[in-house]
Amino acid sequence: MNSFSNVRIVGTGLIGTSIGLALAQHGITLSLKDSDEKALHLASDLLRGSLSDEAPELTIIAAPPQSVFEALKTEYEANPQSWFIDISSVKNKLKVEIELLPEIARRFIGTHPMAGRESSGAKSAQADLFQGRAWILTPNKYTEPQAQDMAMQLIELLGATPYVMDSAEHDEVMAQISHTPQVISTLLAASLLDENFDSNSGAQLAGQGLRDMTRLAGSDGGLWAEILLENNASVLKSLAGFQTRLEMFQKALINKDLTGIQEVFQAGNLGRSQISGKHGAKPRNYSYLLIVIKDEPGALSELFNECAKLQANIEDLSIEHSPGQLTGLITLAFSPEDAQKVSEHLISKDWKVHQR
Repeated sequence: MNSFSNVRIVGTGLIGTSIGLALAQHGITLSLKDSDEKALHLASDLLRGSLSDEAPELTIIAAPPQSVFEALKTEYEANPQSWFIDISSVKNKLKVEIELLPEIARRFIGTHPMAGRESSGAKSAQADLFQGRAWILTPNKYTEPQAQDMAMQLIELLGATPYVMDSAEHDEVMAQISHTPQVISTLLAASLLDENFDSNSGAQLAGQGLRDMTRLAGSDGGLWAEILLENNASVLKSLAGFQTRLEMFQKALINKDLTGIQEVFQAGNLGRSQISGKHGAKPRNYSYLLIVIKDEPGALSELFNECAKLQANIEDLSIEHSPGQLTGLITLAFSPEDAQKVSEHLISKDWKVHQR
C-alpha cells in the first residue's frame, strides 16, 4: 500500500513528465510546476485527467541541477509536511547544501533514476521509461527513514530497481559511466564538422557504428552544461584517465606496435564485459542462439511460442533481414541453461539453429 496518493512534480521535462505519466497509470493525482510555460502546458495536457490542487504527500524536484536547491527550499516553505526527493544526476554538492538546513534535510532524500533519452522535454516522455531501470538513492545524514521509505515506494511503483549509495561515490561513478561517454559522443559528432571530413561523401557512407557512437550527441546542451559543471571535478578526473589511454593508443599506432594495439582492444573487451545486463541489472553471462526464420507471416510468433512452451526467458534479441530476402536471422539471448534446452528443442522441430 502506497503512503502517498498525491504527488507534486516541479519540472516538466523528460523525467518529470515521464514520472507523472507512470504515476497517473496507478491512479495517483498530480500537481505540476515549471517556469517554462510551454513545457508546463504540454505536460498538463498529457496529464489533464490526473491533475489536482491537493496538498502533496510527496514532492519531486525534477529541475535542472543548478536549480534544485532553491526549488527545494521554495517547495518546503509552501508544503512543509510533504516529503521531498530530487532526480538530478549530480548529488554531492546538493547533499552538502541541504545538510546546512536540517529541518529540510530530514524530509529529503536525493535520488537519480538511471533512465533517459537523447531527446529531451515532455514531448519525449514515456510512462514506461523507468521499467527495469536502476534508480539510485543518496541519503544525507539527516534523512529520516520515512523519507527513504517513501522514495522506495515510488521507485518500486514505477518498476525500477533501487540502489543506495554515498553521494560522493555516486558522482564519481556517474562521471565514468554517464558524463564522460556523453562528452566523448558529442566530441566525436562535432569532429564530423572538421575541414578534413568530406561531409558530402562521408555522411552518406556512415554506418551503424558511427550512428551508435554519436547517438548521445543529440542531447540537450543547456542541461548537460549544467550537469558537467556541477560534477566538474569528477568529470575532469575521468576525462584525464580517458586521455591517458588515448595517448597510449596513439603511441602504439605511431610505433606500429601490433601487440600494444591488441592489448588496448583486449582491455576494451574486458571493460565492456563489466557493463551491467539489461537496464542496470547485474551482469549476466548470456548465450546467444542464431536462428534462421522464413520470411512469412507468423514465423516469428511461432518461434516465440516454442520458447514459451519451455518457459525460457528471452533476455534480448536482434533481427537481420533485407527486403526480398527469403529468410531472416534472429539472434536470441538466453541464460546458458535456457539456451541449451531451447537449442535442443528447436533442432528437434527442424529449426535451423546455430550458436554464436
